[in-house]
Amino acid sequence: MSFFKRLKEKVSQTTGSVTQKFVSGLSKTSSSLVGAVGSVLNRSKIDEEMYEELEDILIGADVGVNTTLEIVDRLRREVKERKVKEPAELQPILSEILADLLRGEDGQQGMNIQAEGLTVILFVGVNGVGKTTTIGKLANKYKREGKKVILAAGDTFRAGAIEQLEVWGERVGVDVIRHQAGSDPAAVVFDGIQAARARGADILLCDTAGRLQNKVNLMEELKKVHRVVKREIPDAPHETLLVLDATTGQNALQQAKIFSEAVDVSGIVLTKLDGTAKGGIVIAIRHELGLPVKWVGLGEKVDDLQEFDPDQYIHALFQQEIEKAEE
Repeated sequence: MSFFKRLKEKVSQTTGSVTQKFVSGLSKTSSSLVGAVGSVLNRSKIDEEMYEELEDILIGADVGVNTTLEIVDRLRREVKERKVKEPAELQPILSEILADLLRGEDGQQGMNIQAEGLTVILFVGVNGVGKTTTIGKLANKYKREGKKVILAAGDTFRAGAIEQLEVWGERVGVDVIRHQAGSDPAAVVFDGIQAARARGADILLCDTAGRLQNKVNLMEELKKVHRVVKREIPDAPHETLLVLDATTGQNALQQAKIFSEAVDVSGIVLTKLDGTAKGGIVIAIRHELGLPVKWVGLGEKVDDLQEFDPDQYIHALFQQEIEKAEE
């Protein structure tokens, strides 16, 4: 069975609506990346020029230089081992390599939600990436699943951050623990944990500040929040999610490296993926940082934050090619 056929069977086991969100959300990247790749593979022979053009396309889609070189090296090896002669046969092989990289060596993907007791999730990331909106959307998702959710407004630095989280709390119908602007974020998170315990909450979602212009202060602040959480609940935080804006491209990788130095980031939330033609950044993040992408923003609506699925991502990118293969 071909890779494209196996992929379609796996994806078809999930709900169609989610699949469609990935297809529409990745349409810009698909037409840009896969369209360009298709034109390169629509040639008479496999040669060095073809490989170089593929490298340029992948780098241009924010797949990253190191990751691109590995992808093309693996493609060369597969061509040799499988004795492939026609460039047109490379599309499913390339997509299989991308899917493999997205799954990562550890295969880790889902959220670490506790079966019993309180799950504490920290959100970190620079201002403007959609951190507070992500928290609101996740609160909505978990509440709809029947969980009791509380929000902690730990971004006490950015003007309006506390109020923005309170608006989401009212909209979703969950409590928000807050202090005054300028308060100690660790104290807010501490109070959030106490409130969550007292009210029998299942999940505590904690916002944090995202100012990078004073990196030392920010990192010390995040470390303190982390220590306070761990002191109260030794195995927490159960997730520390770094929120990145997909439209910032390679800059997102730099942000990830900075935040990973301060706290033990467990996964990535990639927002605004529908707003870029360079969705290859997902592959670069997974491969170069070794961090799973756990959620992706595929639109403005409250349910447009989707749990990331490597198979759905690849299927959405190569959908037209998959349909052609079936004809």
